[in-house]
Amino acid sequence: MVSGDLPRREFLKGVVALGGASALSACLDVVGRGDDREPVPTGTDPASLPRRQFAWNDRIRHDEHGNDLLPEHQVLWYLTLPSDGPPDADARQGVETALSTLDRAYERSNEGLVYSVGYSPSYFDRFDESLPESVDLLPPRRLSAFEQPTLDTQDALLHLVSDRADVLLEAEEALRGEVEEANGVTVETALTDVLDLDDRRTGFVGPGLPHQKAEETQLNGVPEDNPIPEESPLFMGFAAGFQQNQATEDYVALDEGPFAGGTTKHVANIRQRLDDWYVEQEFDERVMEMFSPQHGDQNLVEGVGENLEDDSGIDQFLDSVVEDAKEYGRVGHAQKAARANRDDEGNVRLLRRHFESTDDDVASLHFPSLQRGISTFEEVRTAMNGEDATQATPAVRQRVNNGILEYIFVRNRGNFLIPPRELRSLPTPTGSETQ
Repeated sequence: MVSGDLPRREFLKGVVALGGASALSACLDVVGRGDDREPVPTGTDPASLPRRQFAWNDRIRHDEHGNDLLPEHQVLWYLTLPSDGPPDADARQGVETALSTLDRAYERSNEGLVYSVGYSPSYFDRFDESLPESVDLLPPRRLSAFEQPTLDTQDALLHLVSDRADVLLEAEEALRGEVEEANGVTVETALTDVLDLDDRRTGFVGPGLPHQKAEETQLNGVPEDNPIPEESPLFMGFAAGFQQNQATEDYVALDEGPFAGGTTKHVANIRQRLDDWYVEQEFDERVMEMFSPQHGDQNLVEGVGENLEDDSGIDQFLDSVVEDAKEYGRVGHAQKAARANRDDEGNVRLLRRHFESTDDDVASLHFPSLQRGISTFEEVRTAMNGEDATQATPAVRQRVNNGILEYIFVRNRGNFLIPPRELRSLPTPTGSETQ
């Protein structure tokens, strides 16, 4: 069934999750082929695109309050060089040719294709030289005493997003060398001729999609009666990514050294277990643990939180974590993390672009975060552990009444440097063209 807007969106999300030539064919059966297909806006000369690969905000949709609306379909490619040692000039040229094909084929927008490619600490370990001091790229590690994540140490991460499933699937086939043309542009080189695809992960963003997916498939982690609000963009039932609670792209950009114009990216994959979240907790309790106890006590959140417009209002409760723990016997996820997510002038430090996933029929969350340095992300994540709240009262424990820690389980963590566009193709640690 693909009639109606939401079932059609659900179908297209499903074929993106599947991927491959058969998924593209099924997608085109729905959206049309040839002249029946809505035209895809074409790209441009890569040299005309901005230096910042990660700068997406002026290329995507926004809601009436100015909040960024991330493209609906999302794919992560984890890639590895097949040989030891640093890449050679031919490999570097192969990657650049493959990526340039995407630039020429698709407009850099939510109606075309937006993407970035980044490189891990393991990739840079292939070289004798070290990254400059201006780049804070720590190896991934566990960030709490109770998590045991698989550490993503693949060489590269390619993140592709679009509001059009057909564009995303066609772009992937071009990267695999499985099509001769991408939106009318000849495919000269496949990215997979240079890099091995180690893992492919998918996800989605959009009001109604989490509820619809849980309605059609019994997801591991979601109660059988599917209590996810129909209008919610996320499995946990609340909106997120409010504009005033996000770092700007200017703030997270590196401003010195050979990688100026780049940034660092942390990506976690987090499994969600929502039986207790929905069954044991009332709405006000969920508000308290997602935002802050006073958000619940003062009835600051209505429904999924759209009434908050562009600001969750969390900043007024950053200094009351310990007091709230004592008074309410619980603390909020947002208020804990936000304490470390502000600099001395009050600027937000992280730019979060998280999206949901049903890979392997598990309700999960992909959590990409952009920041100047990985140490910044680790500081915010450490604050989220709420250790001071656990010391304030026995009611708050390591994973009980401590924000949302009881309901989330980290499966993967990886760290990457997103270089400026001119260094996107297998860069050296010094930014030079030769190794």
